[in-house]
Amino acid sequence: MCLIALAYMAHPRFPLIVAANRDEFMDRPTEPAHWWKDAPGIFAGRDKRAGGTWMGITRRGRFAAITNYRQMQMQFPAGPSRGQLVREALEHDIDPGSTNVYAGFNLIYGTLGQLRYHNNINGEDFALTPGIHGLSNSLLNVPWPKVVRAKAQLAHWVQQPAGQLVEGLFTLLSDDTPAPDNQLPNTGLPLEAERAASPILIRTSIGYGTRCSTVLLVNAKDEVFFEERAMPDGMAVTERFPIG
Repeated sequence: MCLIALAYMAHPRFPLIVAANRDEFMDRPTEPAHWWKDAPGIFAGRDKRAGGTWMGITRRGRFAAITNYRQMQMQFPAGPSRGQLVREALEHDIDPGSTNVYAGFNLIYGTLGQLRYHNNINGEDFALTPGIHGLSNSLLNVPWPKVVRAKAQLAHWVQQPAGQLVEGLFTLLSDDTPAPDNQLPNTGLPLEAERAASPILIRTSIGYGTRCSTVLLVNAKDEVFFEERAMPDGMAVTERFPIG
């Protein structure tokens, strides 16, 4: 993922609300969200090249989602695919001390009642606090313009009637407003590329952009709603299931 906005323990009906966009090269082979045959408890999309995923949830109530950390001046190991770490976090607890073999990342993971945040940039690993959080390609809640916009819009939609929540979150995820140049982060990209990567929804002419948008809701009865909409065709996968 390249943008995750979530409301954690911040809504009376939905203890977990997630709105997320996956940004990737358009030619990278991908399977839409489905129940995995080799890990039947996992519901997630799948990277067909490396076999991992960017975001998923399990029947046992584990959740994980990852974003890459973008800082071109830093050197990271080639390492295994970071999508494999998401699978590991969906299946069982991870060892935060062993994650320096991967290129830079941020990970939200754990059981729905005990979500955690971890990165391998400064090694932070801590329990996610109740509230609204945003994550892009820097650390948790670093106020990049797209993160600020996403958190503000999420805060708006969680105050609206529950029947408006899903479409409201997809509206959030379709925001293609670029940031002003004077607010762009300095990650080492050329200015034009930094500008192109600044919206919540990314579209470029170089074969890279937002591949799918996902809304995940878990209600107080431990019932999951998961909808993924692919880009650019808008094909949707929707799944509902109880945890337990």
